[in-house]
Amino acid sequence: MYRLLSAVTTRAATHGSCAWGCGRRAAHQRARLPPLGPVWVGGLGLGLGLALGVKLAGGLRGASPAPPTAAPDPETPPQAEPLPPQEQPLAQWSPQTPTPPHSRRFARAIDRSRDLLHRIKDEVGAPGIVVGVSVDGKEVWSEGLGYADVENRVPCKPETVMRIASISKSLTMVAIAKLWEAGKLDLDIPVQHYVPEFPEKEYEGEKVSVTTRLLISHLSGIRHYEKDMKKVKEEKAYKALKMMKGTMESDQEKELKEKGGKSNEKNDFAKAKIEQDNEAKGRNSKPCKRKNDFEQGELYLKEKFENSIESLRLFKNDPLFFKPGSQFLYSTFGYTLLAAIVERASGYKYLDYMQKIFHDLDMLTTVQEENEPVIYNRARFYVYNKKRRLVNTPYVDNSYKWAGGGFLSTVGDLLKFGNAMLYGYQVGLFKNSNENLLPGYLKPETMLMIWTPVPNTEMSWDREGKYAMAWGVVEKKQTYGSCRKQRHYASHTGGAVGASSVLLVLPEELDAATINNKFPPRGIVVSIICNMQSVGLNNTALKIALEFDKDRSDMP
Repeated sequence: MYRLLSAVTTRAATHGSCAWGCGRRAAHQRARLPPLGPVWVGGLGLGLGLALGVKLAGGLRGASPAPPTAAPDPETPPQAEPLPPQEQPLAQWSPQTPTPPHSRRFARAIDRSRDLLHRIKDEVGAPGIVVGVSVDGKEVWSEGLGYADVENRVPCKPETVMRIASISKSLTMVAIAKLWEAGKLDLDIPVQHYVPEFPEKEYEGEKVSVTTRLLISHLSGIRHYEKDMKKVKEEKAYKALKMMKGTMESDQEKELKEKGGKSNEKNDFAKAKIEQDNEAKGRNSKPCKRKNDFEQGELYLKEKFENSIESLRLFKNDPLFFKPGSQFLYSTFGYTLLAAIVERASGYKYLDYMQKIFHDLDMLTTVQEENEPVIYNRARFYVYNKKRRLVNTPYVDNSYKWAGGGFLSTVGDLLKFGNAMLYGYQVGLFKNSNENLLPGYLKPETMLMIWTPVPNTEMSWDREGKYAMAWGVVEKKQTYGSCRKQRHYASHTGGAVGASSVLLVLPEELDAATINNKFPPRGIVVSIICNMQSVGLNNTALKIALEFDKDRSDMP
Protein backbone atom coordinates (compact mmCIF):
# COMPACT_ATOMS: atom_id res chain seq x y z
CA MET A 1 0.00 0.00 0.00
CA TYR A 2 2.84 2.38 0.92
CA ARG A 3 4.57 1.75 -2.39
CA LEU A 4 1.32 2.26 -4.29
CA LEU A 5 0.60 5.52 -2.44
CA SER A 6 4.15 6.77 -2.99
CA ALA A 7 3.97 6.00 -6.70
CA VAL A 8 0.62 7.74 -7.07
CA THR A 9 1.81 10.75 -5.05
CA THR A 10 5.03 11.11 -7.03
CA ARG A 11 3.21 10.78 -10.33
CA ALA A 12 0.52 13.29 -9.29
CA ALA A 13 3.18 15.72 -8.09
CA THR A 14 4.98 15.44 -11.42
CA HIS A 15 1.80 15.99 -13.42
CA GLY A 16 0.59 18.78 -11.09
CA SER A 17 3.90 20.58 -11.39
CA CYS A 18 3.94 20.24 -15.18
CA ALA A 19 0.37 21.38 -15.62
CA TRP A 20 0.85 24.39 -13.36
CA GLY A 21 4.22 25.27 -14.79
CA CYS A 22 3.10 24.98 -18.42
CA GLY A 23 -0.04 27.00 -17.75
CA ARG A 24 1.93 29.61 -15.84
CA ARG A 25 4.52 29.89 -18.59
CA ALA A 26 1.72 30.46 -21.14
CA ALA A 27 0.19 33.14 -18.95
CA HIS A 28 3.62 34.71 -18.49
CA GLN A 29 4.08 34.90 -22.24
CA ARG A 30 0.72 36.67 -22.57
CA ALA A 31 1.10 39.10 -19.70
CA ARG A 32 4.94 39.34 -19.74
CA LEU A 33 5.21 38.70 -16.02
CA PRO A 34 8.50 37.58 -14.42
CA PRO A 35 8.69 33.75 -14.23
CA LEU A 36 7.92 32.04 -10.93
CA GLY A 37 10.77 30.33 -9.12
CA PRO A 38 11.23 26.51 -9.12
CA VAL A 39 10.57 26.29 -5.38
CA TRP A 40 7.06 27.67 -5.75
CA VAL A 41 6.22 25.49 -8.72
CA GLY A 42 7.61 22.37 -7.08
CA GLY A 43 5.97 23.10 -3.75
CA LEU A 44 2.59 23.61 -5.29
CA GLY A 45 2.97 20.52 -7.43
CA LEU A 46 3.88 18.49 -4.35
CA GLY A 47 0.88 19.87 -2.47
CA LEU A 48 -1.44 18.90 -5.31
CA GLY A 49 0.15 15.48 -5.45
CA LEU A 50 -0.25 14.84 -1.71
CA ALA A 51 -3.87 15.97 -1.81
CA LEU A 52 -4.55 13.61 -4.70
CA GLY A 53 -2.74 10.81 -2.86
CA VAL A 54 -4.84 11.26 0.27
CA LYS A 55 -8.01 11.25 -1.83
CA LEU A 56 -6.96 8.04 -3.53
CA ALA A 57 -5.99 6.48 -0.23
CA GLY A 58 -9.40 7.27 1.19
CA GLY A 59 -10.99 5.61 -1.80
CA LEU A 60 -8.81 2.52 -1.36
CA ARG A 61 -9.88 2.27 2.26
CA GLY A 62 -13.47 1.68 1.14
CA ALA A 63 -14.98 5.16 1.04
CA SER A 64 -18.56 5.15 -0.15
CA PRO A 65 -18.93 5.68 -3.90
CA ALA A 66 -20.30 8.98 -5.21
CA PRO A 67 -24.07 9.04 -5.69
CA PRO A 68 -25.26 8.59 -9.27
CA THR A 69 -26.02 11.72 -11.27
CA ALA A 70 -29.70 12.62 -11.11
CA ALA A 71 -31.74 12.54 -14.31
CA PRO A 72 -32.40 16.01 -15.76
CA ASP A 73 -35.71 17.60 -14.80
CA PRO A 74 -37.80 18.14 -17.97
CA GLU A 75 -39.35 21.27 -16.37
CA THR A 76 -35.95 22.93 -15.92
CA PRO A 77 -34.62 24.75 -19.00
CA PRO A 78 -31.21 23.48 -20.06
CA GLN A 79 -28.22 25.69 -19.29
CA ALA A 80 -26.56 27.26 -22.31
CA GLU A 81 -23.13 25.91 -23.14
CA PRO A 82 -20.32 28.44 -22.79
CA LEU A 83 -19.29 30.04 -26.07
CA PRO A 84 -15.79 29.40 -27.41
CA PRO A 85 -13.40 32.34 -26.86
CA GLN A 86 -13.67 33.63 -30.43
CA GLU A 87 -17.46 33.85 -30.17
CA GLN A 88 -17.68 35.48 -26.76
CA PRO A 89 -19.79 38.68 -26.92
CA LEU A 90 -17.98 41.97 -26.53
CA ALA A 91 -17.97 43.41 -23.04
CA GLN A 92 -20.36 46.30 -22.74
CA TRP A 93 -19.36 49.61 -21.18
CA SER A 94 -20.64 49.96 -17.64
CA PRO A 95 -20.54 52.78 -15.11
CA GLN A 96 -17.97 50.74 -13.19
CA THR A 97 -15.49 51.04 -16.09
CA PRO A 98 -12.60 53.24 -14.89
CA THR A 99 -12.67 56.64 -16.56
CA PRO A 100 -10.13 59.47 -16.50
CA PRO A 101 -10.84 62.17 -13.90
CA HIS A 102 -11.67 64.83 -16.50
CA SER A 103 -14.20 62.44 -18.09
CA ARG A 104 -16.00 61.90 -14.79
CA ARG A 105 -16.81 65.59 -14.72
CA PHE A 106 -18.83 65.09 -17.89
CA ALA A 107 -20.49 61.78 -16.98
CA ARG A 108 -24.00 63.10 -17.60
CA ALA A 109 -23.08 64.51 -21.04
CA ILE A 110 -21.29 61.28 -21.98
CA ASP A 111 -24.28 59.11 -21.00
CA ARG A 112 -26.74 61.26 -22.94
CA SER A 113 -24.46 61.51 -25.97
CA ARG A 114 -23.79 57.78 -26.02
CA ASP A 115 -27.53 57.11 -25.93
CA LEU A 116 -28.06 59.56 -28.79
CA LEU A 117 -25.38 57.87 -30.89
CA HIS A 118 -26.88 54.43 -30.25
CA ARG A 119 -30.22 55.76 -31.47
CA ILE A 120 -28.71 57.27 -34.63
CA LYS A 121 -26.69 54.12 -35.32
CA ASP A 122 -29.77 51.90 -34.96
CA GLU A 123 -31.97 54.27 -36.96
CA VAL A 124 -29.75 54.26 -40.04
CA GLY A 125 -28.39 50.74 -39.60
CA ALA A 126 -24.76 51.84 -39.51
CA PRO A 127 -22.24 49.04 -38.81
CA GLY A 128 -19.94 51.27 -36.78
CA ILE A 129 -19.55 54.81 -35.50
CA VAL A 130 -16.77 56.56 -33.57
CA VAL A 131 -17.05 59.79 -31.59
CA GLY A 132 -14.55 62.12 -29.96
CA VAL A 133 -15.16 65.21 -27.81
CA SER A 134 -12.76 67.78 -26.41
CA VAL A 135 -13.48 70.57 -23.93
CA ASP A 136 -11.15 73.58 -23.85
CA GLY A 137 -8.50 71.69 -25.79
CA LYS A 138 -8.56 68.49 -23.70
CA GLU A 139 -10.05 65.26 -25.04
CA VAL A 140 -12.66 64.15 -22.51
CA TRP A 141 -14.42 61.35 -24.34
CA SER A 142 -13.77 59.05 -27.29
CA GLU A 143 -15.56 55.79 -27.96
CA GLY A 144 -16.46 53.40 -30.74
CA LEU A 145 -19.84 51.73 -31.18
CA GLY A 146 -20.46 48.73 -33.41
CA TYR A 147 -18.00 47.25 -35.86
CA ALA A 148 -15.18 48.61 -37.98
CA ASP A 149 -15.13 45.27 -39.81
CA VAL A 150 -18.36 43.30 -39.75
CA GLU A 151 -16.98 40.17 -41.42
CA ASN A 152 -14.19 39.70 -38.88
CA ARG A 153 -16.11 41.17 -35.94
CA VAL A 154 -13.54 43.90 -35.31
CA PRO A 155 -15.10 46.47 -32.98
CA CYS A 156 -14.83 50.20 -33.49
CA LYS A 157 -12.49 52.00 -31.08
CA PRO A 158 -11.07 55.52 -30.79
CA GLU A 159 -8.08 54.50 -32.93
CA THR A 160 -10.27 53.31 -35.83
CA VAL A 161 -9.30 54.96 -39.13
CA MET A 162 -12.07 55.91 -41.56
CA ARG A 163 -12.70 58.07 -44.59
CA ILE A 164 -13.34 61.67 -43.55
CA ALA A 165 -14.62 62.65 -47.01
CA SER A 166 -15.22 66.40 -47.43
CA ILE A 167 -13.59 67.37 -44.13
CA SER A 168 -10.54 67.05 -46.39
CA LYS A 169 -11.58 70.45 -47.82
CA SER A 170 -11.03 72.09 -44.42
CA LEU A 171 -7.57 70.51 -44.26
CA THR A 172 -6.74 71.82 -47.72
CA MET A 173 -7.82 75.30 -46.59
CA VAL A 174 -4.99 75.28 -44.03
CA ALA A 175 -2.46 74.75 -46.82
CA ILE A 176 -3.97 77.62 -48.82
CA ALA A 177 -4.04 79.88 -45.75
CA LYS A 178 -0.39 79.19 -44.89
CA LEU A 179 0.67 80.08 -48.44
CA TRP A 180 -1.48 83.22 -48.35
CA GLU A 181 0.03 84.30 -45.02
CA ALA A 182 3.54 83.75 -46.45
CA GLY A 183 2.74 85.93 -49.47
CA LYS A 184 3.13 83.02 -51.90
CA LEU A 185 -0.52 82.90 -52.98
CA ASP A 186 -2.89 85.64 -54.11
CA LEU A 187 -6.50 84.60 -53.57
CA ASP A 188 -7.95 87.08 -56.06
CA ILE A 189 -6.05 86.64 -59.31
CA PRO A 190 -7.09 84.19 -62.07
CA VAL A 191 -6.07 80.60 -61.37
CA GLN A 192 -4.24 80.45 -64.72
CA HIS A 193 -1.46 82.47 -63.06
CA TYR A 194 -0.58 79.30 -61.12
CA VAL A 195 -2.08 76.58 -63.32
CA PRO A 196 -1.94 77.55 -66.99
CA GLU A 197 -3.10 74.01 -67.83
CA PHE A 198 -6.60 75.06 -66.76
CA PRO A 199 -8.11 76.87 -69.76
CA GLU A 200 -9.58 80.36 -69.58
CA LYS A 201 -13.36 80.33 -69.34
CA GLU A 202 -16.33 82.07 -70.89
CA TYR A 203 -19.93 82.29 -69.75
CA GLU A 204 -22.60 83.16 -72.30
CA GLY A 205 -19.96 84.56 -74.65
CA GLU A 206 -18.29 86.72 -71.99
CA LYS A 207 -14.77 86.08 -70.67
CA VAL A 208 -14.81 85.44 -66.94
CA SER A 209 -12.21 84.84 -64.23
CA VAL A 210 -12.06 81.95 -61.80
CA THR A 211 -10.05 82.83 -58.69
CA THR A 212 -8.76 80.86 -55.73
CA ARG A 213 -11.16 82.66 -53.37
CA LEU A 214 -14.17 81.72 -55.51
CA LEU A 215 -13.02 78.09 -55.68
CA ILE A 216 -12.73 77.87 -51.88
CA SER A 217 -16.34 79.01 -51.32
CA HIS A 218 -17.85 77.03 -54.25
CA LEU A 219 -18.69 80.16 -56.24
CA SER A 220 -16.54 79.38 -59.30
CA GLY A 221 -19.22 77.78 -61.50
CA ILE A 222 -17.17 74.57 -61.88
CA ARG A 223 -19.43 71.53 -61.82
CA HIS A 224 -19.72 68.85 -59.15
CA TYR A 225 -20.43 65.20 -60.12
CA GLU A 226 -23.59 66.04 -62.08
CA LYS A 227 -22.64 66.90 -65.68
CA ASP A 228 -26.09 67.94 -66.91
CA MET A 229 -26.20 71.73 -66.54
CA LYS A 230 -29.93 71.87 -67.27
CA LYS A 231 -30.80 69.54 -64.39
CA VAL A 232 -28.62 71.47 -61.96
CA LYS A 233 -30.15 74.82 -62.96
CA GLU A 234 -33.70 73.48 -62.71
CA GLU A 235 -33.05 72.10 -59.26
CA LYS A 236 -31.52 75.38 -58.08
CA ALA A 237 -34.52 77.28 -59.47
CA TYR A 238 -36.88 74.92 -57.64
CA LYS A 239 -35.00 75.40 -54.37
CA ALA A 240 -35.04 79.17 -54.80
CA LEU A 241 -38.79 79.15 -55.48
CA LYS A 242 -39.42 76.96 -52.45
CA MET A 243 -37.35 79.26 -50.25
CA MET A 244 -39.14 82.35 -51.59
CA LYS A 245 -42.51 80.72 -50.96
CA GLY A 246 -41.51 79.91 -47.40
CA THR A 247 -40.42 83.52 -46.84
CA MET A 248 -43.72 84.87 -48.21
CA GLU A 249 -45.74 82.52 -46.02
CA SER A 250 -43.68 83.54 -43.01
CA ASP A 251 -44.37 87.22 -43.73
CA GLN A 252 -48.10 86.51 -44.09
CA GLU A 253 -48.17 84.67 -40.76
CA LYS A 254 -46.33 87.58 -39.10
CA GLU A 255 -48.89 90.03 -40.54
CA LEU A 256 -51.75 87.93 -39.23
CA LYS A 257 -50.24 87.87 -35.76
CA GLU A 258 -49.80 91.63 -35.76
CA LYS A 259 -53.46 92.08 -36.73
CA GLY A 260 -54.54 89.62 -34.09
CA GLY A 261 -55.78 87.20 -36.70
CA LYS A 262 -56.19 83.61 -35.66
CA SER A 263 -56.76 80.71 -38.02
CA ASN A 264 -58.78 77.79 -36.79
CA GLU A 265 -57.49 74.26 -36.47
CA LYS A 266 -59.28 73.06 -39.61
CA ASN A 267 -57.65 75.71 -41.79
CA ASP A 268 -54.24 74.96 -40.33
CA PHE A 269 -54.65 71.27 -41.17
CA ALA A 270 -55.76 72.08 -44.73
CA LYS A 271 -52.78 74.39 -45.21
CA ALA A 272 -50.35 71.74 -43.96
CA LYS A 273 -51.90 69.16 -46.31
CA ILE A 274 -51.52 71.49 -49.32
CA GLU A 275 -47.86 72.15 -48.43
CA GLN A 276 -47.15 68.42 -48.17
CA ASP A 277 -48.83 67.77 -51.53
CA ASN A 278 -46.89 70.57 -53.20
CA GLU A 279 -43.64 69.34 -51.76
CA ALA A 280 -44.32 65.79 -52.95
CA LYS A 281 -45.13 67.09 -56.43
CA GLY A 282 -41.90 69.06 -56.40
CA ARG A 283 -39.86 66.04 -55.40
CA ASN A 284 -41.43 63.79 -58.01
CA SER A 285 -41.74 66.26 -60.87
CA LYS A 286 -39.58 65.39 -63.83
CA PRO A 287 -37.61 68.65 -64.25
CA CYS A 288 -36.05 68.49 -60.79
CA LYS A 289 -35.48 64.77 -60.58
CA ARG A 290 -31.76 64.12 -60.88
CA LYS A 291 -29.32 61.56 -59.63
CA ASN A 292 -27.82 62.11 -56.20
CA ASP A 293 -24.06 62.06 -55.75
CA PHE A 294 -23.96 58.33 -54.98
CA GLU A 295 -25.56 57.55 -58.34
CA GLN A 296 -22.89 59.46 -60.26
CA GLY A 297 -20.28 57.37 -62.06
CA GLU A 298 -17.34 59.65 -61.27
CA LEU A 299 -17.72 58.99 -57.56
CA TYR A 300 -16.65 55.39 -58.20
CA LEU A 301 -13.55 56.04 -60.30
CA LYS A 302 -10.93 53.30 -60.10
CA GLU A 303 -8.28 55.09 -62.14
CA LYS A 304 -5.04 56.12 -60.45
CA PHE A 305 -3.95 59.73 -61.10
CA GLU A 306 -0.30 60.55 -60.57
CA ASN A 307 -0.80 64.19 -59.60
CA SER A 308 -3.35 66.98 -59.34
CA ILE A 309 -2.54 68.40 -62.78
CA GLU A 310 -3.41 65.07 -64.39
CA SER A 311 -6.73 64.98 -62.50
CA LEU A 312 -7.82 68.24 -64.17
CA ARG A 313 -8.61 66.44 -67.41
CA LEU A 314 -11.81 65.09 -65.82
CA PHE A 315 -13.48 68.52 -65.89
CA LYS A 316 -11.20 71.30 -67.16
CA ASN A 317 -12.84 71.47 -70.61
CA ASP A 318 -16.42 71.45 -69.28
CA PRO A 319 -18.38 74.73 -69.44
CA LEU A 320 -19.05 76.73 -66.31
CA PHE A 321 -22.55 76.26 -64.92
CA PHE A 322 -22.93 79.97 -64.10
CA LYS A 323 -20.98 83.21 -63.97
CA PRO A 324 -18.30 83.00 -61.25
CA GLY A 325 -19.36 84.74 -58.06
CA SER A 326 -23.06 84.87 -58.89
CA GLN A 327 -24.27 81.54 -57.46
CA PHE A 328 -23.28 78.74 -55.11
CA LEU A 329 -22.65 75.23 -56.42
CA TYR A 330 -20.85 72.78 -54.14
CA SER A 331 -17.97 71.33 -56.14
CA THR A 332 -15.36 68.78 -55.12
CA PHE A 333 -13.66 69.24 -58.49
CA GLY A 334 -13.04 72.86 -57.54
CA TYR A 335 -10.81 71.54 -54.77
CA THR A 336 -8.94 69.34 -57.23
CA LEU A 337 -7.96 72.57 -58.98
CA LEU A 338 -7.03 74.07 -55.58
CA ALA A 339 -4.65 71.14 -55.00
CA ALA A 340 -2.88 72.03 -58.26
CA ILE A 341 -2.67 75.66 -57.11
CA VAL A 342 -1.10 74.56 -53.80
CA GLU A 343 1.50 72.54 -55.70
CA ARG A 344 2.53 75.45 -57.92
CA ALA A 345 2.49 78.08 -55.14
CA SER A 346 4.43 75.93 -52.64
CA GLY A 347 6.83 74.16 -54.96
CA TYR A 348 5.93 70.82 -53.34
CA LYS A 349 3.71 67.98 -54.38
CA TYR A 350 0.30 68.45 -52.81
CA LEU A 351 0.51 65.31 -50.62
CA ASP A 352 4.04 66.16 -49.43
CA TYR A 353 2.92 69.65 -48.44
CA MET A 354 -0.10 68.27 -46.60
CA GLN A 355 2.01 65.72 -44.72
CA LYS A 356 4.18 68.58 -43.46
CA ILE A 357 1.03 70.29 -42.16
CA PHE A 358 -0.22 67.08 -40.53
CA HIS A 359 3.15 66.71 -38.82
CA ASP A 360 2.98 70.29 -37.50
CA LEU A 361 -0.55 69.71 -36.19
CA ASP A 362 0.45 66.36 -34.61
CA MET A 363 -2.09 64.54 -36.80
CA LEU A 364 -0.02 61.39 -37.06
CA THR A 365 -2.77 59.02 -38.23
CA THR A 366 -4.10 61.25 -41.02
CA VAL A 367 -3.04 60.05 -44.48
CA GLN A 368 -4.29 59.99 -48.04
CA GLU A 369 -6.37 56.91 -48.81
CA GLU A 370 -4.53 54.37 -50.93
CA ASN A 371 -5.31 50.70 -51.36
CA GLU A 372 -1.78 49.27 -51.28
CA PRO A 373 -0.30 50.50 -47.97
CA VAL A 374 -1.02 48.67 -44.75
CA ILE A 375 -2.85 51.25 -42.60
CA TYR A 376 -3.32 50.09 -39.03
CA ASN A 377 -6.89 50.14 -37.67
CA ARG A 378 -8.41 50.96 -41.08
CA ALA A 379 -12.12 50.17 -41.15
CA ARG A 380 -14.07 48.57 -43.96
CA PHE A 381 -16.86 50.54 -45.62
CA TYR A 382 -20.44 49.47 -46.22
CA VAL A 383 -23.68 50.25 -48.01
CA TYR A 384 -27.10 48.63 -48.23
CA ASN A 385 -28.03 47.08 -51.58
CA LYS A 386 -31.48 47.16 -53.20
CA LYS A 387 -32.57 44.21 -51.07
CA ARG A 388 -31.53 46.13 -47.93
CA ARG A 389 -28.67 43.75 -47.27
CA LEU A 390 -25.40 45.10 -45.90
CA VAL A 391 -22.63 44.75 -48.49
CA ASN A 392 -19.08 45.97 -48.92
CA THR A 393 -18.67 49.09 -51.03
CA PRO A 394 -16.92 48.74 -54.38
CA TYR A 395 -13.25 49.61 -54.69
CA VAL A 396 -12.61 53.28 -55.47
CA ASP A 397 -9.46 55.30 -56.09
CA ASN A 398 -9.65 58.80 -54.62
CA SER A 399 -6.42 60.12 -56.12
CA TYR A 400 -8.41 62.50 -58.36
CA LYS A 401 -9.79 64.31 -55.28
CA TRP A 402 -7.25 64.18 -52.47
CA ALA A 403 -7.96 67.82 -51.61
CA GLY A 404 -11.74 67.58 -51.69
CA GLY A 405 -12.41 64.18 -50.14
CA GLY A 406 -9.48 61.77 -50.16
CA PHE A 407 -8.06 61.57 -46.64
CA LEU A 408 -8.34 59.02 -43.84
CA SER A 409 -8.20 59.99 -40.18
CA THR A 410 -9.31 59.26 -36.61
CA VAL A 411 -11.57 61.22 -34.28
CA GLY A 412 -8.52 62.05 -32.16
CA ASP A 413 -6.67 63.68 -35.06
CA LEU A 414 -9.76 65.61 -36.07
CA LEU A 415 -10.08 66.94 -32.50
CA LYS A 416 -6.47 68.14 -32.67
CA PHE A 417 -7.21 69.89 -35.95
CA GLY A 418 -10.37 71.52 -34.63
CA ASN A 419 -8.58 72.76 -31.51
CA ALA A 420 -5.70 74.19 -33.57
CA MET A 421 -8.24 76.19 -35.58
CA LEU A 422 -10.09 77.29 -32.42
CA TYR A 423 -6.84 78.37 -30.77
CA GLY A 424 -5.90 80.52 -33.76
CA TYR A 425 -9.37 82.02 -33.82
CA GLN A 426 -9.29 83.02 -30.13
CA VAL A 427 -5.65 83.72 -29.27
CA GLY A 428 -5.93 87.36 -30.34
CA LEU A 429 -8.48 87.98 -27.55
CA PHE A 430 -6.07 86.64 -24.92
CA LYS A 431 -2.88 88.41 -26.05
CA ASN A 432 -3.48 91.51 -23.93
CA SER A 433 -4.02 89.50 -20.74
CA ASN A 434 -1.26 86.95 -21.40
CA GLU A 435 1.67 87.98 -23.57
CA ASN A 436 3.39 84.60 -23.14
CA LEU A 437 0.89 82.70 -25.27
CA LEU A 438 2.30 80.92 -28.29
CA PRO A 439 1.01 82.00 -31.71
CA GLY A 440 -1.67 79.93 -33.40
CA TYR A 441 -0.91 77.77 -36.43
CA LEU A 442 -2.95 80.30 -38.40
CA LYS A 443 -3.13 83.98 -37.45
CA PRO A 444 -6.28 85.32 -35.77
CA GLU A 445 -7.09 87.53 -38.76
CA THR A 446 -6.74 84.50 -41.04
CA MET A 447 -9.10 82.42 -38.93
CA LEU A 448 -11.56 85.30 -38.76
CA MET A 449 -11.56 85.41 -42.55
CA ILE A 450 -11.98 81.63 -42.82
CA TRP A 451 -14.92 81.54 -40.39
CA THR A 452 -16.77 84.56 -41.83
CA PRO A 453 -19.84 83.57 -43.91
CA VAL A 454 -19.57 84.46 -47.60
CA PRO A 455 -22.53 86.08 -49.41
CA ASN A 456 -24.45 84.04 -52.02
CA THR A 457 -23.48 80.75 -50.38
CA GLU A 458 -25.41 77.91 -48.75
CA MET A 459 -24.76 75.48 -45.92
CA SER A 460 -26.63 72.35 -46.90
CA TRP A 461 -26.24 70.58 -43.54
CA ASP A 462 -27.70 73.52 -41.55
CA ARG A 463 -30.00 75.98 -43.32
CA GLU A 464 -29.37 78.53 -40.56
CA GLY A 465 -25.81 79.03 -41.78
CA LYS A 466 -23.76 79.87 -44.84
CA TYR A 467 -20.60 78.52 -46.36
CA ALA A 468 -17.43 80.41 -45.49
CA MET A 469 -13.95 79.29 -46.60
CA ALA A 470 -13.98 75.48 -46.51
CA TRP A 471 -16.20 75.56 -43.40
CA GLY A 472 -19.90 76.03 -42.86
CA VAL A 473 -20.62 78.74 -40.29
CA VAL A 474 -23.73 79.50 -38.24
CA GLU A 475 -23.72 82.94 -36.61
CA LYS A 476 -25.02 83.86 -33.18
CA LYS A 477 -28.65 84.95 -33.31
CA GLN A 478 -31.61 85.44 -30.99
CA THR A 479 -34.83 86.99 -32.27
CA TYR A 480 -37.05 86.90 -29.17
CA GLY A 481 -36.41 87.14 -25.46
CA SER A 482 -36.48 83.89 -23.47
CA CYS A 483 -36.71 81.97 -26.77
CA ARG A 484 -34.37 79.98 -28.96
CA LYS A 485 -30.79 81.21 -28.91
CA GLN A 486 -28.73 80.23 -31.92
CA ARG A 487 -25.08 79.59 -31.00
CA HIS A 488 -22.16 80.49 -33.19
CA TYR A 489 -20.35 77.43 -34.51
CA ALA A 490 -18.31 76.18 -37.48
CA SER A 491 -18.48 72.71 -38.97
CA HIS A 492 -17.94 70.60 -42.05
CA THR A 493 -19.60 67.33 -42.91
CA GLY A 494 -18.41 64.60 -45.25
CA GLY A 495 -20.02 61.97 -47.42
CA ALA A 496 -18.00 59.40 -49.37
CA VAL A 497 -18.51 55.90 -50.71
CA GLY A 498 -19.32 53.94 -47.55
CA ALA A 499 -18.53 56.74 -45.11
CA SER A 500 -19.99 59.79 -43.35
CA SER A 501 -18.28 62.31 -41.07
CA VAL A 502 -18.51 65.62 -39.26
CA LEU A 503 -16.16 67.98 -37.45
CA LEU A 504 -17.86 70.68 -35.38
CA VAL A 505 -16.33 73.52 -33.35
CA LEU A 506 -18.49 75.36 -30.79
CA PRO A 507 -16.45 78.31 -29.46
CA GLU A 508 -17.09 79.61 -25.97
CA GLU A 509 -18.77 83.02 -25.97
CA LEU A 510 -15.95 85.29 -24.81
CA ASP A 511 -15.43 88.98 -24.21
CA ALA A 512 -12.77 91.09 -22.55
CA ALA A 513 -14.44 90.72 -19.15
CA THR A 514 -14.53 86.89 -19.17
CA ILE A 515 -11.03 85.94 -20.33
CA ASN A 516 -9.20 86.47 -17.05
CA ASN A 517 -7.34 83.35 -15.89
CA LYS A 518 -8.36 81.50 -19.03
CA PHE A 519 -6.29 80.17 -21.89
CA PRO A 520 -7.26 79.24 -25.46
CA PRO A 521 -8.71 77.16 -26.92
CA ARG A 522 -12.03 77.69 -25.17
CA GLY A 523 -14.96 75.67 -26.47
CA ILE A 524 -16.22 72.25 -27.48
CA VAL A 525 -14.96 70.25 -30.46
CA VAL A 526 -16.86 67.16 -31.65
CA SER A 527 -15.79 64.71 -34.34
CA ILE A 528 -17.83 61.74 -35.56
CA ILE A 529 -16.92 59.23 -38.27
CA CYS A 530 -19.06 56.36 -39.57
CA ASN A 531 -18.49 53.52 -42.05
CA MET A 532 -21.86 53.98 -43.77
CA GLN A 533 -22.68 56.56 -46.44
CA SER A 534 -25.54 59.08 -46.41
CA VAL A 535 -25.69 59.47 -42.63
CA GLY A 536 -26.38 63.08 -41.59
CA LEU A 537 -24.27 63.75 -38.50
CA ASN A 538 -24.11 67.54 -38.08
CA ASN A 539 -27.25 67.85 -35.96
CA THR A 540 -26.07 64.98 -33.75
CA ALA A 541 -22.66 66.61 -33.30
CA LEU A 542 -24.28 69.93 -32.37
CA LYS A 543 -26.52 68.26 -29.77
CA ILE A 544 -23.50 66.51 -28.27
CA ALA A 545 -21.52 69.77 -28.17
CA LEU A 546 -24.36 71.53 -26.37
CA GLU A 547 -24.60 68.69 -23.82
CA PHE A 548 -20.93 69.08 -22.93
CA ASP A 549 -21.20 72.85 -22.94
CA LYS A 550 -24.06 72.59 -20.43
CA ASP A 551 -22.01 70.35 -18.11
CA ARG A 552 -19.10 72.75 -18.30
CA SER A 553 -21.33 75.76 -17.60
CA ASP A 554 -22.82 74.03 -14.54
CA MET A 555 -19.39 73.53 -12.96
CA PRO A 556 -18.30 75.91 -10.19
